[in-house]
Formats: sequence, structure tokens, C-alpha cells
Amino acid sequence: ILDTKDLTIEKVVINGQEVKYTLGERQSYKGSPMEISLPIALCKNQEIVIEISFETSPKSSALQWLTPEQTSGKQHPYLFSQCQAIHCRAILPCQDTPSVKLTYSAEVSVPKELVALMSAIRDGEAPDPEDPSRKIYRFSQKVPIPCYLIALVVGALESRQIGPRTLVWSEKEQVEKSAYEFSETESMLKIAEDLGGPYIWGQYDLLVLPPSFPYGGMENPCLTFVTPTLLAGDKSLSNVIAHEISHSWTGNLVTNKTWDHFWLNEGHTVYLERHICGRLFGEKFRHFHALGGWGELQNSIKTFGETHPFTKLVVDLTNVDPDVAYSSVPYEKGFALLFYLEQLLGGPEVFLGFLKAYVEKFSYKSITTDNWKDFLYSHFKDKVDILNQVDWNTWLYSPGLPPVKPNYDMTLTNACISLSQRWITAKDDDLNSFSSADLKDFSSHQVNEFLAQMLQSMVTTLHSIEMGGSSSFGSKNGN
Repeated sequence: ILDTKDLTIEKVVINGQEVKYTLGERQSYKGSPMEISLPIALCKNQEIVIEISFETSPKSSALQWLTPEQTSGKQHPYLFSQCQAIHCRAILPCQDTPSVKLTYSAEVSVPKELVALMSAIRDGEAPDPEDPSRKIYRFSQKVPIPCYLIALVVGALESRQIGPRTLVWSEKEQVEKSAYEFSETESMLKIAEDLGGPYIWGQYDLLVLPPSFPYGGMENPCLTFVTPTLLAGDKSLSNVIAHEISHSWTGNLVTNKTWDHFWLNEGHTVYLERHICGRLFGEKFRHFHALGGWGELQNSIKTFGETHPFTKLVVDLTNVDPDVAYSSVPYEKGFALLFYLEQLLGGPEVFLGFLKAYVEKFSYKSITTDNWKDFLYSHFKDKVDILNQVDWNTWLYSPGLPPVKPNYDMTLTNACISLSQRWITAKDDDLNSFSSADLKDFSSHQVNEFLAQMLQSMVTTLHSIEMGGSSSFGSKNGN
């Protein structure tokens, strides 16, 4: 039985023999189950070849087709996929669950003026022997992955080499800017390898998509998809790349068994991401971002409501579309738990040792929260008394904020608060005392935090006008 959604099935052949199949009744967001009748009884470990001829639908929930007018170049159409969480079934019949992993190879025929890329290693290109106006691109992914990591893009794409194992791809209008913006990718990869173990995927390319791409980034193996909104011009949004790189270990290599345990993917990935940024920009920066994440968690829980089941770390998605439950909760509540455990069990280096062992233990597998917790207790067998002090039931299975708030270094945040308080309490005739020098030592992230603090306060219209019209507050980073 395979998952399908909005597919037209033409025929099914097993070992050269056409066989019967049935498509079940459509079940809302799940699509239609496809049941294939086997012509013979199979023995354990017996292999068969199943060939399915099918077509996708223009309304496929996994594929976005852009007209030339919707692209930067305005000359050619553009196609990209987004399969997470359960949309791969709208591209091909499959077992569309993260509990099943597979390898794949593909040949993609496209008009010769376009380029095809997939979440796999590029195996070459050649003219299409059946149509001289087209070209065939070949791909292979030899590391087992869940279906949601199958990805495809077709467009008028160019690339630039930005590292020994990294090309950045985009339409030519953004390719130089993209190459500059993501030039630190190799440094991040090396740090991630130090933290998580060897990078086993071979190539790590980046693809900058058109603005309609719905996420900041998507960790498709060998080809991370990113939004063009990251092209800030000052590399200030590179933490998104650190996040997607981290998924190469937590998420892609060690995967949540079901979407109920999505926090295993995202909580560990945020934890790795912030360690990468901490190595690059300092431990205070790691804490600054961690505290910002706590604020995002508070906002998400406020939006849902403190008793909403989607604010649990481990959720019950029985008959619930995973897309409906998507929020920052698995990211930031998951990170908060790991950050809390780091502080409880001996500090960053101690807990990073656990993380590397966790990746080594569960690589190529799909796991549950119980698997994670059992291994945590096994790894810290000399600290079971400490682990038993954790309110596991509240952390994992209760809605709302966590039972404990981790400790944060407030140095960088306090600088933002201090400057915002100066503005908030300033009299009108004090405004000339402010200048761009006040922001000289701020990172772009601190500028954002300072502005957020201002927006949360009742700043007078006059102060806002003065702030925008003087002191170069809006132009520190050239944006």
C-alpha cells in the first residue's frame, strides 16, 4: 500500500507483468491509498521490481509552477518542490512517512535552456536522445532518506563555487549576490563536522529560490533551499544556513519516526545551529540568540493559547495535518529542553559529547522521544539522579511554557534594553544626544532587538520621527 495524492495512475508492472491496483477513497489532506495486488506470494527478503506509470496534477500540493513573469529573468518558467511534511505523495506514489527511508536515482528531461537539480549528487547531463530541444540530468542519492527530503527544481539557473564542496545556485540576477552572502558556508560546515561528526552527504549546495518559496530554508540533502529574503547584503542572516547545515546530522541522518516527534529534528538542529554561531561570533552571541528564541516560544504559546495541545513538545497528530500544527514550538521548546539539560549535566562540552554520540547511535534511523530519552539516560548513567530531577512529563507532554526557564547570559540583550530605555525616557529636547555611534558596537541582530524593544513601548510619534530622520538608525547595515 502506497500513499498518493492527486496522481493519475496509468499502469503498474511487477517483474515485467502488468498487475491490478486500486485507489482508495480520498481521505482529505492524506490523499488516496494505492493498493497493489502482488502476482505471487513473496518470501521474506525476496525482492521484486515494481514499475508505476503515472502523472502529477497541476494542483499538486508539492509542486509550485511559476510563469516567466514570476521569475527574476522574466524569460523562462520555474518549478520547485516542497515535500515536507507529507506532500511527496503528490509527486510520486510512496510510503510518505519519516519512519521509512530510501535511496533514489532519477533522470530528469527538461528544455535545454533550463537546469534541473535534485536533493542528490549530480551524475552528469546529456542531450535527450528522443528530443534534441531537451537535455537529461541524472542524479543519485545513496544515503537513505525519508520521502519528505526528495526535492526537485527546474529553472534558468547558474552557479558559483563558494567552497570545496559547495556551489550556490540561483537565477543569474541573484547569483553574485548569493555567492557573497553565503561565502562563510564552508567555515560553518567545518564547525558542524567538529560538533556532529563527518559530513557524509558529499556535496553541500545552496539554492536561492524565487520569493514565493514558503520557508526560510529547507534542508534538502546536497541542496539546501533558501529564501531570497536572506540576501541582506551583510551576511547577517547566515544563522539560517547554520540551521540547514545542522540538519545534515539532526533530521536528515537521525530522523523523527513520526511528526508527533518533530521536536527531535528541530530542537537538536537549533541547538547545533546556535553552537555553530557561538563558535563564529562568541558564547554571548549564542546566549543572545537563545534568549530571542525563548521570546519566540512565548509568542507562539500566546498565539495558540497556553492549554492548546500544539504547544506540547510531543504532540498527537492522529488525523491532524502536520502543516496545521507547524509553529516555533518544536524548535524553541525543544531547544530550551536541550539548553536546560546542558546546564544541568555539566555545560556545553559535556552535552555536545552526548549530541555527537546520539548522532552516531541513531544515524540512518528514525526514532521516537522514548528512544532519545533512553539513550540520554544510558549516556549519562552516572548522572541518573540528576536526570530524575527533570519534570519529564511537563516538559514533554504538557501544553504551555516549560516548567523551567534556562539561564541566559544577558550581556548583549541588556545593551539593547539600555539603549531603548534611553530613547523611551528621553525628553524631546534630549533627542539630539543620540547618534549613530550608539549602534557602532551592535550587531545587526542587536539592532533588531533594540527596535523590537522600542516597538513594545509607547514611543511618541515625535520620537519615532526623530529616530527615523536622524542618527542614521535605519542605515547601520546599508539596508
